[in-house]
Amino acid sequence: MKLYNTLTRRKDEFVPLVPGKVGIYTCGPTVYLFAHIGNFRAYVFADTLRRVLEYLGYEVKHVMNVTDVGHLTSDEDTGEDKLDKEARLEGKKPEEIAQFYEQAFFADAAKLSILRPNVVCRATEHIPEMIELVRRIEANGFAYRTAVGLIFDTGKYPEYALLSRLNLAEQQAGARTRVDPERRNPSDFALWITNQPNHLMQWDSPWGRGFPGWHVECSAMSIKYLGERFDIHTGGIDHIPVHHTNERAQNFAATGKEVVVHWMHNAFLVIGDARMGKSEGNLVTVSELEKRGVSPAGFRYLCQTALYRMPLSFTAESLSSAQNSLRGLVDFGRNAQGWPVKDAAWTEPYRQEFKDAVADDMNIPQGLAAVWSLVREGNQRQDRAAWDAILDFDRVLGLGLGKLSETQVHEYKVSDSSNVTIAVRFVASPPGTPAEVVALAEKRQAARDARDWDAADHLRRDILDRGYVVEDTKDGCSVKPRP
Repeated sequence: MKLYNTLTRRKDEFVPLVPGKVGIYTCGPTVYLFAHIGNFRAYVFADTLRRVLEYLGYEVKHVMNVTDVGHLTSDEDTGEDKLDKEARLEGKKPEEIAQFYEQAFFADAAKLSILRPNVVCRATEHIPEMIELVRRIEANGFAYRTAVGLIFDTGKYPEYALLSRLNLAEQQAGARTRVDPERRNPSDFALWITNQPNHLMQWDSPWGRGFPGWHVECSAMSIKYLGERFDIHTGGIDHIPVHHTNERAQNFAATGKEVVVHWMHNAFLVIGDARMGKSEGNLVTVSELEKRGVSPAGFRYLCQTALYRMPLSFTAESLSSAQNSLRGLVDFGRNAQGWPVKDAAWTEPYRQEFKDAVADDMNIPQGLAAVWSLVREGNQRQDRAAWDAILDFDRVLGLGLGKLSETQVHEYKVSDSSNVTIAVRFVASPPGTPAEVVALAEKRQAARDARDWDAADHLRRDILDRGYVVEDTKDGCSVKPRP
């Protein structure tokens, strides 16, 4: 297997530190607002990496943090704490804000079939580990104090600029040194922040009462759960110049060695010429995608159509194409389930093609080419062996094809008095559901859309009398055999 390493700027052969086992750390969400689908491209990438490694036979330990303190409004160590600021705006406690948005994040992640990391670690629950790591950094001579707190001296680490290829000689004293004129270098950053009496979250420390810098959180938690040498660290490319550069510096200052072997970063989700981001004001959440009629699986398929290191264009056309492709795979699966397995041997070259593609720096688009070749030949042969192979590939793709293909989806439009479509509703049912039951469910959904609750209740009872139950969602309903 080969993986592109941001540190070396090349595809390196991947050899895990412990044979057969892989440790991965992923920079997780800062839980002060809803995550948008630009954020989720990074988590789909990390999830796909985990799935690829497991597909290739590795045992993976995946660790992801949740930042619930210390991330300032500027990634470069200035401004207010994002959780602190949001808590004041909403008149709530920071932990209430963090809990709400963390739950929302994992709910959306589940919709996207993102596997929950083996370890989810919250920053506020690891303050002792951060203090201990900062103690080591200071004892090794990489820190100094200012009125703002304890500061990392980047001048003491000759390789500080290597990960991001920064030209430190061209850096000017900017926002950081205006906030803290005692800093020795423009690139120096805070390890522990003090003298902030109005900050809502503070802890006692050897440097005074305060809170940790954002960057030290990931160093402390990754080392705690994966050790002082681990295989892979993932994140978006926006983390390279500041956050991950600072993490790498902290790691070396504390341990005296390179902690992370492979640094891996995904490119942005872009709209036009701009990335999707909060500062750009062009955010789309998973829930908003669903309101547009795009399934989370459709968005996940879109993420798999581009190499993770390349920008992914987010347009109505690209979304529609992804949805149609997903629908094509699901339709193939529904047809293939009725075919016999004739001779699975003919699928082996496609299985090898898929395996080779995903082992080559996660070339998922090339893997999808193998999927569609299987679809074409499977249709010609009328052999379910093709579908069995695709379900095996879905261990990597994470589209949930097996579950999707087991459900029939009937679509109908809801229009206003001028015949303008205002919504598209779905009635989903298992294969073999009687047509009369599906028709009753469609009538009931139409009654609900018209707010005719009496009629809807009557139709529900009719469906129940026929041995089926109906479950409602915001996009329609699903019909299932009565338990």
